[in-house]
Amino acid sequence: GPVDEETQALLRKKEKRATSWPDLLAKVFKIDVRGDIDTTHPTHFCHNCWKVIQRKVSNAPHEAHLLEKDPVEWHPHSTSCDVCVTSFHGVKRKKSMLNSQLSKKLRIIAGRTRKIRCIRKVKQLNNKSLMKKISNCKQIHLSTKVLAIDYPVDFVKSISCQICEHILADPVETTCKHLFCRVCILKCLKVMGSYCPSCQYPCFPTDLVSPVKSFLSILNNLVLRCPIKGCHEEVFLEKYCQHRSNHKEAESTDSYVYINKGGRPRQHLLSLTRRAQKHRLRELKLQVKDFAEKEEGGDVKSVCLTLFLLALRSRNEHRQADELEAIMQGKGSDLHPAVCLAIRVNTFLSCSQYHKMYRTVKAITGRQIFQPLHALRTAEKSLLPGYHPFEWEPPLKNVSSNTDVGIIDGLSGIQQSVDDYPVDTIAKRFRYDVALVAALMDLEEEILEGLKTHDLDDYLKGPFTVVIKESCDGMGDVSEKHGSGPAVPEKAVRFSFTLMSITVTHDRGSARIFEESKPNSELCCKPLCLMLADESDHETLTAILSPLIAEREAMKNSALILYMAGIPRIFKFIFRGTGYDEKLVREVEGLEASGSTYICTLCDATRLEASQNLILHSVTRNHAENLERYEVWRSNPYHEAVDELRHRVKGVSAKPFIETVPSIDALHCDIGNAAEFYKIFQFEIGEVYKNPNPTKEERKRWQSTLDKHLRKKMNLKPVIRMNGNFARKLMSKETVDAVCELMKCEERHEALRELMDLYLKMKPVWRSSCPTKECPELVCQYSYNSQRFAELLSTKFSYR
Repeated sequence: GPVDEETQALLRKKEKRATSWPDLLAKVFKIDVRGDIDTTHPTHFCHNCWKVIQRKVSNAPHEAHLLEKDPVEWHPHSTSCDVCVTSFHGVKRKKSMLNSQLSKKLRIIAGRTRKIRCIRKVKQLNNKSLMKKISNCKQIHLSTKVLAIDYPVDFVKSISCQICEHILADPVETTCKHLFCRVCILKCLKVMGSYCPSCQYPCFPTDLVSPVKSFLSILNNLVLRCPIKGCHEEVFLEKYCQHRSNHKEAESTDSYVYINKGGRPRQHLLSLTRRAQKHRLRELKLQVKDFAEKEEGGDVKSVCLTLFLLALRSRNEHRQADELEAIMQGKGSDLHPAVCLAIRVNTFLSCSQYHKMYRTVKAITGRQIFQPLHALRTAEKSLLPGYHPFEWEPPLKNVSSNTDVGIIDGLSGIQQSVDDYPVDTIAKRFRYDVALVAALMDLEEEILEGLKTHDLDDYLKGPFTVVIKESCDGMGDVSEKHGSGPAVPEKAVRFSFTLMSITVTHDRGSARIFEESKPNSELCCKPLCLMLADESDHETLTAILSPLIAEREAMKNSALILYMAGIPRIFKFIFRGTGYDEKLVREVEGLEASGSTYICTLCDATRLEASQNLILHSVTRNHAENLERYEVWRSNPYHEAVDELRHRVKGVSAKPFIETVPSIDALHCDIGNAAEFYKIFQFEIGEVYKNPNPTKEERKRWQSTLDKHLRKKMNLKPVIRMNGNFARKLMSKETVDAVCELMKCEERHEALRELMDLYLKMKPVWRSSCPTKECPELVCQYSYNSQRFAELLSTKFSYR
């Protein structure tokens, strides 16, 4: 039956698995009582035998004499217990009473005993040295000197082998509860006899058991310091073998040395020629071939690949093994998510386009070469703003000091009240300063390279002056083809910025260490805010962009401290709002729309003044002046009529909320000029200079003739609405030559060719990123060319 509670508690404490008396009797007395019959065999055993079992379970040494005897036979219904009786067969030693006459004799005996003890100590020392020689484990076991922590002496003894005094390796416990390395104790028992080396108690190899799990856990978690020269890494005892094997692998790969007695030094297999490799591996190849023919139907390739795979797995090189396994299964190694993200960005693929490509490649090849979109989004997080820490000095006003801010809601910074205009849009944005930091960290290599190029120290702290170009434009129709989202406008507005240049101030002056070579490229234009809104919706535009503008104004008066290459560097920013088209400039600077009498966003000229004055123009408008004019428009301090007030403020009718730099939008310049020349080409074909009042049908006929001829000669397909690509192709000398074929008057040919030639000389001045560097001669000639261009228009082409 089951054991009693006391024995059960003892078994649980010692982590023993026996739960019934027959199991314990079989272990202790080597007797199998499972087949006993109650009527024939005894059903109980005496208290002394129960004590023997208790001692055996607790590993007490007092029952060892019982274990040496043969298995006990149970006699039917015997009154006396053979097991107990055997322990009393010895003869008791009589106690002798002390006598005063014997005291001298006892002193002599005591002296001899002390001498014997000294001799015993010498013998014990000799025994220890002998046991160390027997174990001979210096090369395979670890010394206690490699312990990384200065443990107490008693603790070190408890985790050391009693024979070799090294850290326990594969520890075993004797019945007398002493701990040894398995190899050491087995060697000593074989040579010196079946006694415990520590206490000389009888001990047999069959009595050795593993220590309790809690002790093994403590042992495995000991911290060792690697004794290899130049390493000194701290590792746990259970991981030390793996760490040491890594050292051996490194040594074997770095310096392959083969011991060769005489002759040429033996070369590594991989450094041999193919013929030499065949010669060296000939026997192995024949063995593998024989095995493949017997077991695998002659498939030598599969056998070799599987051997290679198993070798990689055994050395924990699982990544290479996975790739090999994929090749064996007909699948190639897949691309890393970051590589897939770079492919998607550099090939200008949208998410849906990339997903289609991913599904197509996976379906056709059966391999997942490209990673799914969710893996790309995970990889993208480390590249997005909010990853790098920084600080501002002084701190930005009304801006949080938290730096790990990613994509936030575009409506988050708006202070709304009940009477405010409802903002019906979806908007997402980055915090302006966080986005600037991410853009700077993307240029870390270029900045450090720029410092080296100008012979400056790469640990220069600055201050660095960064010029930022701000851009904002509508993105046209972005309506959903399907889906049931909120009712939002089907147009989008994108606010972005570009790092144009970085200048550093140093002892010898200042140096420009970075300049964007392609400032109009999509790759250097960093998005800041995206909203589903119409750019003509003034209220929504101001509500979304106002927090961004507030952040920008705060950054103007502070310096950014950013750790770059481990050194804190100071950055200051100059913002230039030049990336706006005319429509948006009018919107954000509070000017009237493009149909206004005040036709220019650079000066105060009206349509009439511009047509009369073809030469004398200058840039006069600016943000501060527009703010002053808006205040005049709002307050009307002189109590003027509407027309007089409008003339005073020069077309400013709303509050300017974004500071822009007065500049020319080159794309719309091209489009506007091309539209004008397109009309001139039609009128020259119809000879309007002779007949100034053509009918509508005649105009349509001229346009049709021009379109057909341009399609035939220039491969220019007609467009309903003028766009940039059509405008750039139209404004060329080849187009003029084609149009001249349809014109009869030679004099008009020359005038039209001169007009186009002047235009093509002026165009690089407004199209170039830096005209003074790229085309300085044309900049010098620009004034003369523009005056001649105006003169030709007013004389030869006065009908326009």
